[in-house]
Amino acid sequence: MSRRFALLSFTALALVAGCAPKPKTVAVVAPPVVAAPVAAPAMPKGASPTMVIPVALPDGTYPTPNRNLTPAAKVWHLRAALNVAALACRGPQEGAIIAGYNTMLSAQKPVLAKAEATYASEWKSGGRDWQDRYDDAMTRLYNFFSQSPARDDFCAAASTVLAQSAGVAADAMPAFAAQQLPTLERPFTDFYRAFDAWRGRATPAPVYAQQPRPALASRQYASNMTVQTITQARLQPISQPVPPPQPRLKLDPSVFQ
Repeated sequence: MSRRFALLSFTALALVAGCAPKPKTVAVVAPPVVAAPVAAPAMPKGASPTMVIPVALPDGTYPTPNRNLTPAAKVWHLRAALNVAALACRGPQEGAIIAGYNTMLSAQKPVLAKAEATYASEWKSGGRDWQDRYDDAMTRLYNFFSQSPARDDFCAAASTVLAQSAGVAADAMPAFAAQQLPTLERPFTDFYRAFDAWRGRATPAPVYAQQPRPALASRQYASNMTVQTITQARLQPISQPVPPPQPRLKLDPSVFQ
């Protein structure tokens, strides 16, 4: 009798347990991932909110006076860039830059003289007013390499290029100029790109490649600094450091024409 009662009790308990509500499964939703805010690019050193720089080209590069140059023009533009470095660069590398520039003038004197004559003849072929146009182009070229916001990086690049030029043979100078001129230009285009990024107009970094070169140099570029007009570029060694200039940034609107 007791076994039968126990069996019935167990069966009743099982039925009651089967009728009890089952616990609900609650889905655990992970909290949304909040992306960390991206810090806005800082204004590059030496920039001002109202300064004007060239508009980037579709390929991500910037118009400068060193585009579409002949071999003679590349040599002469390289010399001009290093001349600016010898005149304007200060600090620990100052002495080495001046000495390296003077050494290059002596070692490459025939090559530089030939490049100057060839480059001038290319301008002469453009018409009777070639001298004025040539002088304007040289002034703008010096203005470009004299832009102060990129000076630290430019001087570092010039120091490296001058050190490498010591072992360059005369017949290899045109190829050396073609290779190193972009190195001297890059601090300025990097500054343009950083400034565009700061104001929300970032451009992709360009892929540098050799392209066919027309006969004459393009004159489209920008400058935010005024230097003395260069009426005739001369091969004159730098005998001693030049006192630091105190330029006022001033835009020449004609550089964009």
